[in-house]
Amino acid sequence: MVDSLAGIRILDLTRILAGPYATMILGDLGAEIIKIEQPEVGDEARGFGPFKNDFSLYFMSINRGKKSVTLNLKDPQGKKIFLDLVKKSDIVIENFRPGTMKKLGLDYPTLKAHHPSLVYAACSGFGQTGPYATRGAYDMIIQGMGGILSITGEPNRPPVRVGTSIGDITSALFTTIGIFSALRYREQTGKGQLVDIGMLDCQVAILENALMRYFSTNEIPQPLGRRHSSITPFEVFESKDNYVVIAIGNNELWEKFCQHINKPDLINDPKFCTNALRTENHEQLFPILTEITTQFTTDHWVKSMESIGVPCGPVNTIDKVVTDPQVIEREMIVEVEHETTGTLKIPGIPVKLSESPGRIEHPAPNLGQHTMEVLNELLDMDETEIETLKQNNVI
Repeated sequence: MVDSLAGIRILDLTRILAGPYATMILGDLGAEIIKIEQPEVGDEARGFGPFKNDFSLYFMSINRGKKSVTLNLKDPQGKKIFLDLVKKSDIVIENFRPGTMKKLGLDYPTLKAHHPSLVYAACSGFGQTGPYATRGAYDMIIQGMGGILSITGEPNRPPVRVGTSIGDITSALFTTIGIFSALRYREQTGKGQLVDIGMLDCQVAILENALMRYFSTNEIPQPLGRRHSSITPFEVFESKDNYVVIAIGNNELWEKFCQHINKPDLINDPKFCTNALRTENHEQLFPILTEITTQFTTDHWVKSMESIGVPCGPVNTIDKVVTDPQVIEREMIVEVEHETTGTLKIPGIPVKLSESPGRIEHPAPNLGQHTMEVLNELLDMDETEIETLKQNNVI
């Protein structure tokens, strides 16, 4: 079997989450990921909990399958080694603050001169241009500045962080898309290019209907809690024993739903007969439906809605997500074996390819685990040379 990205070598200078998540995707699809880390310190994420036998499981979850090479990029010898590795690679990806790589003498124009077909991906808080370019940023900063905090949570309550690092993850996905696009362009032209991704740009890109609502009405979108802004009923309802999501996206489903709950009078009610009217009159409709949904369990609603073709699902806690038969069948929870932590469960690969499926062959590496292997195999260094570099704090 040939992996989709077989033969693609990536020098990965990223750390923490956005960049490592992008290279994890590329590695899962077959690219060789050589993670360049600072000697003795490594990726800051190695210090983030939770831990098992002193190994960061946070780091483990997003750095599987990569090779770790320690290299001091501030040292002239370290810089030369990096440039030699660049010439043997297809992609360099980094998520430093703009200007950092230039100070090191390793920015895109410099590397392009050594390797014109290089794809250079830079993922930062605000991108390589603009008045905020040199500012530092973390996920929470971007969630705030990108507007998503302002529309998340309950009405008339303080802003609520999205429950996952959506600023980092979204930018990782866009970085991956940019890299794929640049590789395709290189296939056609032989030329590399800079892939410039800003986390704030990515957050603005996914605001979708919030932006459209503002541009069309000039009203500032506010948090709506557990319901959709434009489709009704399309929200979380309380059930007899928990919560349930019922999503009715058109009038045909609305009619089926009303017949099923023995409320046929709602179908042509002038306040509820169209989606726009149901949304406009949500405050009147919600208590009517809640009085009905609380009479039965979540399991009852899931099964009964499935029987009439109305989309519905439970509000699963994480323990239920990881044991869900659909999640298990799709291999979205997999096991890896690590010499320090033993057997661990981690998320699987969501991209399912029929001819070249991705795979998780190795766990996250120990710091510097592959330094000797990479320098020996790619740069023909022998053990004596490598030991000298180690003594001189280059690796």
